[in-house]
Amino acid sequence: MDSAEILRLATLMADKIRARRPDIVSNVAYFKGTEGRMRFASDEFRDYFADRFSGFSDNWCMPVAQAPIERIHQLGIRLDGSTTADVESARMWERNEADRGLSEALMMMTVAKRSFGMVSPSPVGARVTFEHPDSACVIYDAATRQRRAGMVVWQDENFEYSEFQTPQYIIPLKRPRFIQESGDKHVAPNADGWAFDQARELKANPLGAVPLVEFRNQALLDDEPMSDIAGVKPIQDTINLVWAYLLNGLDTASLPARIIKGIDVPKEPILDQDGQIIGERPIELDRLIRDRVIFIPGEGDVAEWTAGNLEVFSKVIGHAVEHVVAQTRTPAHYLIAASSNTPATGYELAEAGLVSKAAERISYANPSVREIYRLAAIAEGQAERAAQIAVGKVLWKKPQYRSEQQLMDGLQKMRTAGFPFQWIAEEYGLSPSEVDRVMEMKRTEERDATMEQVARDLAI
Repeated sequence: MDSAEILRLATLMADKIRARRPDIVSNVAYFKGTEGRMRFASDEFRDYFADRFSGFSDNWCMPVAQAPIERIHQLGIRLDGSTTADVESARMWERNEADRGLSEALMMMTVAKRSFGMVSPSPVGARVTFEHPDSACVIYDAATRQRRAGMVVWQDENFEYSEFQTPQYIIPLKRPRFIQESGDKHVAPNADGWAFDQARELKANPLGAVPLVEFRNQALLDDEPMSDIAGVKPIQDTINLVWAYLLNGLDTASLPARIIKGIDVPKEPILDQDGQIIGERPIELDRLIRDRVIFIPGEGDVAEWTAGNLEVFSKVIGHAVEHVVAQTRTPAHYLIAASSNTPATGYELAEAGLVSKAAERISYANPSVREIYRLAAIAEGQAERAAQIAVGKVLWKKPQYRSEQQLMDGLQKMRTAGFPFQWIAEEYGLSPSEVDRVMEMKRTEERDATMEQVARDLAI
């Protein structure tokens, strides 16, 4: 790959990052609740009530995205031919506090379609970090789907910097940053082209592979993964619109309204620049509506002033939430109050779709986690172990929640059927290190103190 090809690919990848950012920003904002607030069907309605209800909104995107991720816990990796989790990999993972990083990366994967993990050597061993999708990109070989190049970008007040990664080299790049008046934190699309950064050193890549690994959410055999909250966003906007009407209805129903009959609509004076009255005009109708005052000139009676049926709005909100449940496979009791009489088996059936969804997300993340373990072994100079990791099995905690009584009953039956005690401990959900500790405790308990004393006497 020559210099011109490197700069061309860097520009291509920077353009990909830039094109993805608006969608990423929107999805993350909906997840955090800073976007998708109270919506209004008309400008007039917004003018009346936007300020009054500006602090209120329902956020359904957050629980929909959190529900499967809170059930995903990575336990380690078992090497090919081994019956226990790899201890060295577990130490590396703990040293980098990668449990939290992976959880955040998987959350970002479901919200913003993708996220990234990166491995690099360090004096104390492999270093694992997780990168935001608005500052990282990977491109693949069209035939083999192997990572061809990766890039991570960051910036200061004047320049954008990049680490361009190939299987052979880590190449520092730099370009001027175009600063927009809008205060955009990211690089503008018309920034100058990339150039090699002479102030930083070009380094050989000791891993022999692109260190950046992509976590991709569900995709349809194309290069466009999908966000778990994409379908929730418009429904959330609809719910908040209905909430606006409902709260307005409650506000109108809870405060008194007045009808003044038999007099004309009052007028307000028109003043010139010197403060002199030069005419008059009727009070603005919008102001009368806000003050809940209606003037009826002449004689007459009011036949009826019927209050609106506010129950209609709550039913619409309920139906919209049911749509969220059906479209996202999120259990209804996660989003709405559940009946206290629901049996435990009812909750298990309701969560079946969520369990399946969590298992799908595990399958999407599985290859990337295995690759991070493999690259970490290479970074620590253990090529043979890296080869075993490449065909090893990543261990995950089961995403299904069961009561302690159900779990213990099932494990007891498995033990009676002849399953090994170590397998039972793993199925219980213990981490690999806890399984080893429990097995050592079990061996200690099973030792016969009398026979040990006999063995010592015979030795003497």
